[in-house]
Amino acid sequence: MVDYEGKEICKYEPKEYADYVAEHVEPWTYLKFPYLKKRGWKGFVEGIDSSIYCATPLARLNVADRMATPKAQEAFEEMFGVLGAHPCRALLAQHWARLVEMVQNAEMLQRYADDPEITGDQVRVIPKTISGQGVGIVEAMRGTLTHHYTCDERGICTSANLIVGTTNNNAPIQMVTKKVAKALIKPGVEPDQGLLNMVEMGFRSFDPCYSCATHSLGQMPLEAALYKGGELVKTIKRNC
Repeated sequence: MVDYEGKEICKYEPKEYADYVAEHVEPWTYLKFPYLKKRGWKGFVEGIDSSIYCATPLARLNVADRMATPKAQEAFEEMFGVLGAHPCRALLAQHWARLVEMVQNAEMLQRYADDPEITGDQVRVIPKTISGQGVGIVEAMRGTLTHHYTCDERGICTSANLIVGTTNNNAPIQMVTKKVAKALIKPGVEPDQGLLNMVEMGFRSFDPCYSCATHSLGQMPLEAALYKGGELVKTIKRNC
């Protein structure tokens, strides 16, 4: 992980994740809010000392010095050359970062197609022992996935903790949604369907898994409730 200026904050092995990442709970949602454990939960705040982090395609490129394939490296250099900052915090740059990663994925796919280690007859490994605990971390397009399982002596799973891409980014998603709404909802300005579109544009940059599966713009069920002084004054709905 790096901070706003690109300075490394921490680096850890999968089995050490619980020493660095903790999860905060709020009463109004079932989703948890991961944060940097050593900094402690400081609320939904931005800033260089915040304990909230992102685990997105852009976040991955922000911590990377280079890409693993030539065409992706060209795309990597072009992106940060245009954006003018590394690390970059531009919200909608998430989409550009996804394209850079897609280029690398395509190049790696071609490389793996000729790799004898994955084109042979051995397609799985049967475990011979039960270790008790196992932690795995992989990078998916949406974000970082952490899976932690504990098994008993019979190999039965007794506990499991999953911190998936959308969970990692849950706090930033809420903060972006609030920021967009506050910027658009102003005295004397009548909110309309455009409010829903802009709010959707903000949180969709994180590609949350609770967004509609088809990603059809303007068709996702969405509702905005506007309050003034604690009293509901207007509700805007779409496809609800």
